[in-house]
Amino acid sequence: MPVLTINHLSKSYGRVKALNDLNITIEAGNIYGLLGPNGSGKTTTLGIILGILKQDSGDFEWFDGVYGEKHRLKIGAILETPNFYPYLNADENLEIIRHIKNDNNANFDELLTLVNLKERRKSKFSTFSLGMKQRLAIAATLIGDPEVLIFDEPTNGLDPQGIAEVREILQKIARSGKTVIMASHILDEVEKICTHVAIIKKGFLLATGPVGSIINSDITVELAANDMNKLKTFLADLPFVKRLDLNGKIIEILIDKDEDHSVINQMAFLIRVCFDPFCGKKEAS
Repeated sequence: MPVLTINHLSKSYGRVKALNDLNITIEAGNIYGLLGPNGSGKTTTLGIILGILKQDSGDFEWFDGVYGEKHRLKIGAILETPNFYPYLNADENLEIIRHIKNDNNANFDELLTLVNLKERRKSKFSTFSLGMKQRLAIAATLIGDPEVLIFDEPTNGLDPQGIAEVREILQKIARSGKTVIMASHILDEVEKICTHVAIIKKGFLLATGPVGSIINSDITVELAANDMNKLKTFLADLPFVKRLDLNGKIIEILIDKDEDHSVINQMAFLIRVCFDPFCGKKEAS
């Protein structure tokens, strides 16, 4: 079942088009990455689906509409910098979140153990490192037992150890059956954490699908010819072509990055006579 369906979502800030006709479907159990450079529209997308921002056009639906307007109770999220009371300790800050979410069943021992903060639960938030603050925020999102967790740049600014800790926590959460949606500009993190990815640039969706098929060492080559059908037939027979897509007046093929794609032109030139209806015939003198 899809936990989130985004249909033709668009959003502008004045003359700047932050999102342009975005379409994404996220299935239950995915660790779904929104990958793109800063300013690509990732945070805008998260803001809209969380009800913080209003889109210009398009729509989205959580959980196939099963929960109606109460769908927010099934979502935990961190947008940008985690905010807690600096003079309160971890337990006290989580207690406030528990009160807000009206969750009397939250197990702080379990949550703080998951995020490796049990030994620092009585320390003030102001004494926490950036990585500890981020991990406490992750614990807070789990209060209320949400089905979906949303994180905006969860490893941003962390040192290598902090990045590894957050990565491990997100993977543990996903293994528990929850759906994780994370925005990141770091290709390596999305590749290591996520099962699925949507690549966004300047508000446009460039590609979406399983990480293994979207993020890899393969390269895309664009080709065109006067007779696109014959070109398509020719390319489909090449053993090193992994995928072939017709995109308007261009054919896109996926090949290994180490493959010499200039060979394609050479092979097409050598066999072009086979595309010629006068192949092997001489004109009458």
